[in-house]
Formats: sequence, C-alpha cells, structure tokens
Amino acid sequence: MAEIVDQKVNTAPGMMYRNDIRNIVIIAHVDHGKTTLVDALLKQSHIFRDNQAVAECVMDSNDLERERGITILAKNTAVLYKGVKINIIDTPGHADFSGEVERVINMADGCLLLVDAVEGPMPQTRFVLQQALAKGLKPIVVVNKVERENARIDQTLHLTQDLFLELATTGDQLDFPVLYASGREGFASNEPGTPGKDMEPLFEAILNKVPPPVIEEGPFQMLASNLDYDTHKGKLTIGRIHRGSIAPHDTVVRIDADGNTTNHEVSVVFTTLGLKRTEVESARAGDIVTLAGIDRINIGDTLASPDAPEALPRIEIGEPTVEMTFGVNSSPFAGREGKFCTTRQIRERLYRELETNLSLRVQDGETSDVFRVSGRGELHLAVLVENMRREGYEMALSKPEAIVKEINGKLMEPVEDLFIDTKEEHIGIISEMLGKRKARLTNMIHDNVGNVRLEYRIPTRGLIGFRGDFLTATRGSGIMNTQFLAYEPYLGEISSSRNGVMVASEAGIVCANGLSNAQGRGLTFIDPGTSVYEGMIVGLHARQQDIAVNVCKEKKLTNMRSSTSDIAIKLTPPVKMSLEQSIDFINRDELVEVTPESIRLRKKILTETQRLRARKSAEG
Repeated sequence: MAEIVDQKVNTAPGMMYRNDIRNIVIIAHVDHGKTTLVDALLKQSHIFRDNQAVAECVMDSNDLERERGITILAKNTAVLYKGVKINIIDTPGHADFSGEVERVINMADGCLLLVDAVEGPMPQTRFVLQQALAKGLKPIVVVNKVERENARIDQTLHLTQDLFLELATTGDQLDFPVLYASGREGFASNEPGTPGKDMEPLFEAILNKVPPPVIEEGPFQMLASNLDYDTHKGKLTIGRIHRGSIAPHDTVVRIDADGNTTNHEVSVVFTTLGLKRTEVESARAGDIVTLAGIDRINIGDTLASPDAPEALPRIEIGEPTVEMTFGVNSSPFAGREGKFCTTRQIRERLYRELETNLSLRVQDGETSDVFRVSGRGELHLAVLVENMRREGYEMALSKPEAIVKEINGKLMEPVEDLFIDTKEEHIGIISEMLGKRKARLTNMIHDNVGNVRLEYRIPTRGLIGFRGDFLTATRGSGIMNTQFLAYEPYLGEISSSRNGVMVASEAGIVCANGLSNAQGRGLTFIDPGTSVYEGMIVGLHARQQDIAVNVCKEKKLTNMRSSTSDIAIKLTPPVKMSLEQSIDFINRDELVEVTPESIRLRKKILTETQRLRARKSAEG
C-alpha cells in the first residue's frame, strides 16, 4: 500500500508505526448521526459499485436496530483512502448499551466524537468521551447536522470545549481538530459557515491527526473484543492484533479470566473492507481481524502464541444497575405459541447471551424455574427479551428493580443524572411527578424561545415506569436521557402512583358486551375475540384498587325486540402497549407473559380467592 505524503501525526521517536492503516471508533449520543455519517464515508470511498443498491444506515443490519432506528451492537467496517486502510468501529449511542462501547474502544487509536449541532453534548457524549480519553485515544470533534435551520454551532462548540476541559487527563487532549459536517448531505468542512462538497476534509483529518498503530515486535498476541457466528466457519473471534502476526493453521493459546489455557488452531484469517470479510494469508500488529477455528472463547480472553502465552489486561465493564426475573411461563396458555418453554432451554439461552453481552449478569433464582437477570437499564433488558421472543422463546417477566447494595454497613442504591428537554409549559407537571420519585433538581436552562432543559439527580428506582408517564405529560414532545452517576445512600420507599387494574374473573373469549361493561370502569387493553384466562390483566381501573371483571359475558337472548336491541355496541379502541411499556406498567404482584406472538399482562396469583388470602396474610 502507498505511503501517506506530508504525514502530520506526532509520533514518538524510536518506535515503529504502520503508516498504511488507521483505527478509529465513532462515538456519540443516541440519534446524533453516527451511522448516517458512516454511510457517507462508505459511499464516498467507492466501496460499493456505482449500480449497487445500498440501504440507509447500512451498518444497522440487525432487524431490531432497523425497527427502532438505533444502533444496538458495535460493528466494524473499513474503507480505503489514498492507499491507507481506515478501520471504522461504529458504536451504540444509548446509555443502556454503553458496554458495547467499553469492549471495542480498545481496538482504536483515535475517535470521532460526533456532537449534534442543535442538541449539543448530551449525557452519553460525556460517558463515551471519558472512556476515549482514559484510553488515550486522539479525538477529532465533528459537529454534525450543521445543515439544520436551528443549528447552534458556536454554542455547541463552546459546550464541547467545556466538556474537554472537565474530562481531559493530559494537556495535549485539549488540542483537537474540529470539523463541521452533515452526514445526511454527505459533506464535511473545516469552517463552520462554509458547506463542504464531500467527506474529503474528514478523511484528511483522520490521516493527519489519528496516530498510526504502533508495531511491537514479538510473538502473536490479541484481545478478543467481539464475537460473531458463521454457518460454515462456526464461531468467529474479532479483535485487533496487539503484537506479532497470525496466519491460517497457526496454533494459538487461549487464556481465560482465571488464567486457564487451551490450544487452538486458527483455520481462517479475515480482514474487513466495506461490508465484506476477505480471507487473507496473514495479518500483523495493528490489523483488526476476524479469526475462525476457535470454538471456545469469550470476550476479554487473550489469544497468544504458544511461545509467549501472556495475557493482556481484560476489558473493564461497568456494573449493571437494574435487575428483573425471567421465569418459565406458568399461565394456562403456556406452550401454545413458543418453541422453547422449559427451564433448561431458557437457562441455556440466558447463559449463552453472557458470551457476547458483557454488561449482562445472570444468576439462578430462588426457585429452579426463575433466573435473576441484571443489566444497564430497562431498554438493555427489553432488547434481550425481544430477541429471545423472536427466536421462539416464551417466558414470564417480573417488574424491574434497582440493584441495592450494602457498602460499609450502609444501604446504597444507584443514582442517575436525568436530563429532560421539553416546553416551559410542562415544567409544573414534570416537577410534581419527579418530586414523588425522590428526584432533586440540579439545573434549569431556558433558551428564551419557550424550551427548557431540566437536570435532575434521581435514584434509578424512580426512573422505572417514568418514561410512559413523561411522554403522556409532555404529549410526546419531551426528550429524556439518563446517565449512571454513582451509588448513594438509600432514599426510602417510593410509592406507586399507578391506578389499580381490571383482572379477568373467568376464562373464555372476550365478547363485545362484557368489554363494553369493562370500559365503563376504565381503559381496556384487549379486543373482542381475544382469548383470556382468569387472572389476566385486561385493563386499567379508574380507581386505585384492583377489580375483577367478566369480559366474556355475553348478552342474554330474549324473544322480545326493542328499538335499540340490534344497534351495535360501540367500543373504544384498546390501549396497545409495547414490550418496554408493559414492563414499565406492571407492579410487583404482576408479571409480563412474553411469547413469540403475544405480550400479556397477568397477576402472579391467578385466582381471586388466593389473591385475597395472600393480601390478608401480608396485612396480618
């Protein structure tokens, strides 16, 4: 490959570098345009044929990512520019998937920090920048979406500089280049008021500012940063070669977390260009490679030469803050819609998830058919559940709860920073809602055009179930973001503000007559013709207490005719809740029944008489 001309990167004297490669990670807050920017880099590097149809957000290949419009899994691609291979690692921007950032950031030497020109730095911007600076990555700031009419470029840059001043660990980290780009329009510019023609200024900045990888002589050594699977090649290990070189049929030693070693033979070595993996005869230090043939490996394990089986430092991942139980579906409809319903099948799937989902924790529950699963947030756990149900699993989920710890004899709970962007008219209702959830207002910023940013410090417990109420209170116009802060002393109980529910008193098929009677008492969740069982939640009661209703009650037939008897019953459309909304909605005595075809809400104790006995026993 060709050498770079006029190389401006500051490199340490006496060290060897690979001038034909650059490794960068793209980091930002959710919805700030990372994947769209990667689209533009791929298309303008001429990776695709001129007549090739390429979808938008081409890196979001997962069905769930495309449906939700967010990046969930970290992925890598590569482009060629002036004979230099630029390995690009695309990462999630949602705080719940920050573990994906933590495990791949060590493969890069530099980072592109994207900041939305309208929103400015957001909670995840702070988190990912802190991670990048701690790893010593050379940052390039890209102010994205500058084409928008309400862009605040100067203010965004000023806030970003303040963030660097707060987080930088060395003086040279404050010397970063700034580019102004539009991923959607496909241009980058060195000047804020001058629209560019293409992405060439960004390519040049990467070549001139991101340091090339250091070449360290010695036997092969690599840290497994990601895993994949191929139907023909089996398990694939992805990582950056730290030292030495690797070729097909080489023998390597796998070193696990406990220091145990096993020998494996590498069958194939791949490198990536665009969206394709290409087999190569060898790869060396600085390359990001995919290795086949190592069937037993976990993320964080080291692969090394048998001549020097030395382990690299393992990837450090933050602790989870929210947990819920996954149990076997015990409802009367169990096994009707799912392929995998047993304890053994659910257990195997959850523990298999631990191989790639480093932020997740799984423990056996108090009974043999229940498992305690911990993650970074409700969305983190909900995505796991959604993937499992699409694979054919069915299960019962409990209400998420914050993980409370005892530290130095004190009960401590996770606390998060909550950032809310909304209209000034909603400040009152939001303040009232958050006050009941033990939140403390720490900052309020008005933009003088009717918008406000509220910053709160709130226990994680207070956030559970808040998102749905927040969207209702702001009529869907509010935006909320959170970031884990620390463990602080327990703040006491938070009372539930949800009303009671309407519970089916009999099993059967829902009738319009029975549903009409139920709608006189609250909101319903089901349609006529739906099968229900006793103990299934069919609606939200207008009052605080639960109530049993017979939604299967048919209208009695008589031989008398009235002027209104044949008029159809008018029903209000039911409230349909998503998986996350269902998990947020339930109380501690309720479960979410999840199958490949349905999401149902139910009481843990199905029969009304047993629920009354349990309530009296708890009170007495």
